Amino acid sequence: MHRRIAVSLAIGIASGLFCWYLLHRFHQDAADFQWAIRGAQHLLARRNPYDTALQQYPMTAALFGLPFVRMTPEIAAGIFFGISSGLLAFGLTGYGYKRLFVFLAYPYWGSMLTAQWSPLITASAFFPLLLPVTLAKPQVGFPVAATHLSRKGIIACLVWLLLSLVLMPSWPLGWWKQLGNYQHFIPLLVLPGPLLALALVHYRERDAWLLLLAAMVPERWFFDSLILWLIPKSRRELLFTAALSWGAGIWRWYHYPQSFNQVGRWTVIFIYLPMLVVLLTRKVAYREKSVANPF
Repeated sequence: MHRRIAVSLAIGIASGLFCWYLLHRFHQDAADFQWAIRGAQHLLARRNPYDTALQQYPMTAALFGLPFVRMTPEIAAGIFFGISSGLLAFGLTGYGYKRLFVFLAYPYWGSMLTAQWSPLITASAFFPLLLPVTLAKPQVGFPVAATHLSRKGIIACLVWLLLSLVLMPSWPLGWWKQLGNYQHFIPLLVLPGPLLALALVHYRERDAWLLLLAAMVPERWFFDSLILWLIPKSRRELLFTAALSWGAGIWRWYHYPQSFNQVGRWTVIFIYLPMLVVLLTRKVAYREKSVANPF
């Protein structure tokens, strides 16, 4: 346990510092996490957080921003990302240190560049009381929440949702009106996305449903797919999927996408389809173990 804590702290501190450096270096303020902080500031000032079309996060995200409102943006985002990475590392190492290969995946580094929620949402799969974080970015959190339900997790989510409604009863209506401004793609509907339906071959498995549900909800960029790294378990699976994911990063570097349909296509090719291969080729002995105890 002491080793797990030490490793997780090291990863959390290193990732938090590097995230802060990147945001400071490129003048990004708090990047994506800025919207949670802004929502929290509006909540404290009793102002409408949806006075701009750019605010597309629910108030359940703003609650997470409350502890950071008085910090400088880059420091706030760095601390947030460091905590997210540390919790993810602690959850992963409970099932073997080889699971830390998740941090080699391109979506993780894409998340760091803009202080995204994906690492924390992925971490919530391991801690029931952390499940309310899936409400902060529901289109990414839903596949994780739906495949990792527990009594404690459900109660925690209900309490978090109720708290947001007590503090601002009208926020769901304001947030709903903003959804039309959300540009996205749906992996299952972007060629060759329909191939992902083959995951139904193993419909009894949690991992298959995680892949399918993630493919059915809207995504915006490569970092949203980090949650799929809950699927690979073995060293081979982790290295295989992490290595191929960089195909999306390399392509994005040399050919910046001109549409979200393009983002979706390369996300499917380099991230989703490798996960499908993992599901379809997983050894029988390991598959039985996975069904009995997915985590």
